[in-house]
Amino acid sequence: MTYKRPNFFYHLHPPTLPARESRFGYTFGLGGISLLLFLVLGVTGVLEMFIYLPTPTGAAESIRQITYLAPFGWLLRNMHYWGGQMMVGTVVLHMARVVLSGGYKGRRFNWLIGMALLVLTLLLDFTGYVLRWDQDTAWALVTGTNLIDAIPGIGPALYRLLVGGQAVGQATLLRFYAWHVLGLVLVATVLIAWHSFRVRRDGGISHREPASRVGREQLVRTELLAALLTLAVLVGLSVAANAPLGPAADLSVLAGEPRAPWFFLWIQELLRSAPPFLAGVLAPAAVLLLLSVLPYALDRGQAGSGEWFNRPGRLAQGVFLAVVILVIVLTARGLLR
Repeated sequence: MTYKRPNFFYHLHPPTLPARESRFGYTFGLGGISLLLFLVLGVTGVLEMFIYLPTPTGAAESIRQITYLAPFGWLLRNMHYWGGQMMVGTVVLHMARVVLSGGYKGRRFNWLIGMALLVLTLLLDFTGYVLRWDQDTAWALVTGTNLIDAIPGIGPALYRLLVGGQAVGQATLLRFYAWHVLGLVLVATVLIAWHSFRVRRDGGISHREPASRVGREQLVRTELLAALLTLAVLVGLSVAANAPLGPAADLSVLAGEPRAPWFFLWIQELLRSAPPFLAGVLAPAAVLLLLSVLPYALDRGQAGSGEWFNRPGRLAQGVFLAVVILVIVLTARGLLR
């Protein structure tokens, strides 16, 4: 009899897994799909770096070179763009699955790591959005940095640190580029590894006890199929729809109505009816804080782990869904304007 050594992907999971929770319909593979998209973004981003020029006069033009001159550059850029948008969605859905199935019970600190990864995902998407350096992104950049400047006391100092001076310009683009390709990526990589390690250390997928167990091979095959389907959807979307790119930014003339990227449209809607500091700083911070303390303040027990819509976690589930629905409604209003 020959012994077949398990490959790398098998070692991502314990030798045996709870049978019920290892089915695709329990986790939907959302954590693995998010990791796959992160890797796709890394590969496509590195390839784009060979042409992209992080200067106010060269940024938009270099993106046009990637899109129209580089062999298959249009596909590369589209995959990078749509991969980033898909990752925002899969990370949020993964966190929703964890809340609704009681997956945070017994592993609450890992929920905090997940919250940090959500913030990093949004920041990576926003910094990448700014690197287009066209008129649309210029509005978002100026508005976002002005919100930082509105923070009482430390705001002006943080503003100068962020933009690299008294006003948005060359230093700003270079700093956002450095954060996008190095700073945020390094932190995200460390947290993803830590997050995955803690899941493995805690016994893998959260589950009910006692639970019958099966070998990890079935889950690995399911995850491989989910990865292939995700790549097919990403490539299909990249072929069907081009990533946006407007005229090169002219910071001296910001014409038209300011518009945030879709994942921050809910904040833009709040800014229409509340002071900048309250709507643009305190409200998002309060949402993040509320979501972070859900497993600590609203559901501190262990009962209901691995059970969808478990009774002990109803309050935490309700608060989470209320926040998500509010953000979706505000985002939809912003898209319809």
